[in-house]
Amino acid sequence: MVSFENVSKSYGTVRAVSDLSLDLYPGETVALLGPNGAGKSSTLDLLLGLRNADAGRVEVFGTTPQQAIEQGKVGAMLQSGGLMEDVKVRELVKLACDLHRNAYPLERVMEQAGITEIADRMVNKLSGGQEQRVRFAMATAGANELIVLDEPTTGMDVSARQAFWGVMRQQANEGRAVLFATHYLEEADAIADRVIVLHRGRVLADGSAAEIKAKAGARRIVFDLEGHIGEAALRELPFLASLEISGRTVRIQSHDADATVHALYGLGLYPRNLEVAGLGLEQAFIAITDAAAAEEAVSR
Repeated sequence: MVSFENVSKSYGTVRAVSDLSLDLYPGETVALLGPNGAGKSSTLDLLLGLRNADAGRVEVFGTTPQQAIEQGKVGAMLQSGGLMEDVKVRELVKLACDLHRNAYPLERVMEQAGITEIADRMVNKLSGGQEQRVRFAMATAGANELIVLDEPTTGMDVSARQAFWGVMRQQANEGRAVLFATHYLEEADAIADRVIVLHRGRVLADGSAAEIKAKAGARRIVFDLEGHIGEAALRELPFLASLEISGRTVRIQSHDADATVHALYGLGLYPRNLEVAGLGLEQAFIAITDAAAAEEAVSR
């Protein structure tokens, strides 16, 4: 569906996208992750034809992004951008349906986005979460083959977020590709079939959430200690990646959890409520991006 081949984009001296290559396929739900400045929004802008690449090739359904959008194959929900204000919600969504080559019925679109109850409200009277749901309705006004979402659930409450992702799962099950950039890593962990981590405009990791967690190469150890906690001794534990002490609770990331726990008992300590588990996606994301930043600092 989408192909980036050695794509680069700069803004003055800032390299936002650097020799980026990736492909998207039908039926995938793909999360695009990265710290601020990683190139997520620039990548989406290039995919949607809002910006042109300085080098490389971007193809969407075998043609240019602009042509694919004109053919009604791509729906987009951007993080920001103006909505027409002096109109009612129903009128704005109807316009999106009227302009789409393969439009769905208006009432279906509004019900799916959860905005039927606010259909007669003026757009400039909406809350931030309601505005996001209107953007969602406009992005799914017709039978798009690819849906692109930039921070789609910002401002939505929990029930609205759950309903939103239920619709997105349905879209993917019908063979459409869903690509979304998000800062809610728990959403990426729960929703995405595939996670792409960007760092300084290039792909740092690409795989399932489980594969991304495994790539971090560390496990999480949590336990409680009574009495005085000797931080200096804990920092000498083998294979230690990080250490955090909060009251009596100690949180460790280790590259060899078995060896670290063995050494912990070797110090004569008796950890209570001991838990050893794989990293969550958020901890893995931080570990991977921190490692990349450290490598870059060494190479300078």
